[in-house]
Amino acid sequence: MNIWSYILKRVLLMVPTLFGVIAITFAVIQFVPGGPVEQAMLEMKGRGGGGEASGGGAATGASAYRGRQGIDEQRIEEIKKLYGFDKPPAERFWGMVKGFLTFDLGKSFYHHGDVWTLVKSKLPVSISIGLWTFFLSYLISIPLGIAKAVREGTRFDGFTSALVLVGYSIPGFVLGVFLLVVFAGGSFLQWFPLRGLTSDNWENLSLLGKVTDYLWHITLPVAASVIGSFAVITMLTRNTFLEEIRKQYVLTARAKGLSERKVLYKHVFRNALIPLVTGFPAAFIASFFAGSLLIETLFSLDGMGLLAYESAIRRDYPVVMGTLYLFTLIGLVVKLLGDLCYVWADPRVQFESLAK
Repeated sequence: MNIWSYILKRVLLMVPTLFGVIAITFAVIQFVPGGPVEQAMLEMKGRGGGGEASGGGAATGASAYRGRQGIDEQRIEEIKKLYGFDKPPAERFWGMVKGFLTFDLGKSFYHHGDVWTLVKSKLPVSISIGLWTFFLSYLISIPLGIAKAVREGTRFDGFTSALVLVGYSIPGFVLGVFLLVVFAGGSFLQWFPLRGLTSDNWENLSLLGKVTDYLWHITLPVAASVIGSFAVITMLTRNTFLEEIRKQYVLTARAKGLSERKVLYKHVFRNALIPLVTGFPAAFIASFFAGSLLIETLFSLDGMGLLAYESAIRRDYPVVMGTLYLFTLIGLVVKLLGDLCYVWADPRVQFESLAK
């Protein structure tokens, strides 16, 4: 099987997978209480009973009862039509799927706008945090893991292992609170801003001023996000390098008189990085879309994490389904890229074995 046949087979398998994820989620949503129609009715009931609810407990109960009886069937049908719930579930599902084929993700019930436009407006925050987290994690963890493998059993190895594991054990939002208290106007220092991605006067700053202001704002959120990710990549790099260093071809290279640096970076490096390279595309894309709700809330950053949470709470189904479709599609493509990277990193792997 050549590369193009493998890619075609995987693309064809993506279609039923994507369809199945969307269909299952849509079916589950039909049984979730508190949808947009119910929320609109509750809001109308609250308005209808608000003026009569001030006369004590009995009056409150009476007005609430009258509020429940105060919405006629015609008004309920109008609300259902407004949100598209006047159509059967099957018709709504196929209409949604047809829109997805042209990347029409629908209209948000709550934001009253296009879902794709809404997602694009939130991406700068998620990309800012994710991109810096991704690059800092790899740029620090891989050299650190190599250094730990070369110095196995030394004080440096033990100290750095304890350090990265302590960072891994601290939840990101707890570290974020600590950084805010210490460095952002708490009881100690006031070196960094409390909220936002840029200052209010960002548009009036020079190019250097804009870059400096952006880095100033992003420092604490990125620090809270990145420290916990050091441990996994660092320890994976260390253990993989140790496994390769102990293999026979390394002893042979050393016996030929090659320097330790050449043995490490010419012979060991490529084989040891295979687990990291194969996960590179997934980690790169996930860093953009796996926004942390708590980190964004702590630092008042309006990104994808906050959007996903609010959409689920408000039962904003077009946003939930649209983002699910988009991220599932990206995830399937990234999985394919990961397999291709695996073959690129290790030519011994054949497409026949990946296709099974």
